[in-house]
Amino acid sequence: MKRGTANLLKGTLVVATLLGTINSAGAQAYKKLHQEAIVVDTHNDVLISILEGMDISKNLLGKTHSDLGRFKKGGVDAQFFSVWSDETGNYAFAVAQIDTLKAVIARNKDQMMFATSYDDIMKAVKQKKLASLIGVEGGHMIDNDLGKLDTLYSKGARYMTLTWNNSTPWASSAADETAGTVSDSEKGLSAFGKQVVKRMNELGMMVDLSHVGEQTFWDVMNIVNKPVLVSHSDVYQLAPVSRNLKDDQIKAIAKNGGVIQLNFYSGFLDPEYSKRQQIFTNRHKAELDSLNALGWSGSNISERMKTLYPAETQAIRPPLSILFDHLDYIVKLVGIDHVGLGSDFDGITSTPQQLDGVQDYPVITKELLARGYSPEDVKKVLGGNLLRVFKANTTN
Repeated sequence: MKRGTANLLKGTLVVATLLGTINSAGAQAYKKLHQEAIVVDTHNDVLISILEGMDISKNLLGKTHSDLGRFKKGGVDAQFFSVWSDETGNYAFAVAQIDTLKAVIARNKDQMMFATSYDDIMKAVKQKKLASLIGVEGGHMIDNDLGKLDTLYSKGARYMTLTWNNSTPWASSAADETAGTVSDSEKGLSAFGKQVVKRMNELGMMVDLSHVGEQTFWDVMNIVNKPVLVSHSDVYQLAPVSRNLKDDQIKAIAKNGGVIQLNFYSGFLDPEYSKRQQIFTNRHKAELDSLNALGWSGSNISERMKTLYPAETQAIRPPLSILFDHLDYIVKLVGIDHVGLGSDFDGITSTPQQLDGVQDYPVITKELLARGYSPEDVKKVLGGNLLRVFKANTTN
């Protein structure tokens, strides 16, 4: 009896050792692949936090999704920093944000490099610096002036989202088209809007179709002559919100050679998220009203509630798997060459579990491998597809 028990224990130890070895090898495999890949994120809003006084050279864990140390930890090689404003913003504010980013880069030359081309990104990767690029979120920031579009390009902008939630006089947004706040005659691109798109193609500035209305989308697809970018959107069939993409749009993007960069916001990924959020809000209404009355920002309130109610706020978030459901959907519909990552970190208040900030990108590589994607396909998702589209736009 004792000998049998000893043999059983010995066998158990052998199996445990083998499993430990296998798990260790698997961990090393995904980490090695993540290091080899060029990881590109097309949408991060931390510039707004920087304007409010945050210093991304310091550890901002618990305050932002992003800082330089965590970009490094997450293996991010190239980041498009979003130059954003609501409908009140203009060209001058866009320039101020671009200048701010350049000042941050100048103070952190050992860790960051300003990039405007594919070759710049490759140079930054070689030097182990964060390739820092500019994307303008909202066509209202050109002040209806093609000359200002040209100037933003000369200052480094390499994509522009034609609309934010607000429409411009020359392009209608998804929010306005869905709400019915624009008439049928106002939907889509105006004659000037078509000039904007054509000029962006001439310059080598990617045309970004996140946030745009369906009529604007199709008007663009009828005239664009380079692959389009969708910098931070998800799949309408899985989460029917106005700024997600329907199947015919996804197919059109693939036919055009473009790429869809997936947004990490819980509400764009999970149709049940808003219901869970509303239950939480109702439960803590008095406390939330008090923080709002004190003038707290949405992000600060969100962090406060996470601290006070960690179990509840964690339960509201969808599982990590839901991001990959959107990715799988696009891949099954149009193939692996048309999907990437556009997190919207620091512009959103909720992300799937295990994606708490830019430090967590390696879990994406781990999950892609677990779902059976090949190393080459993983590299495409992490950045290769975006680099192809970027190169196609910026090479004349």
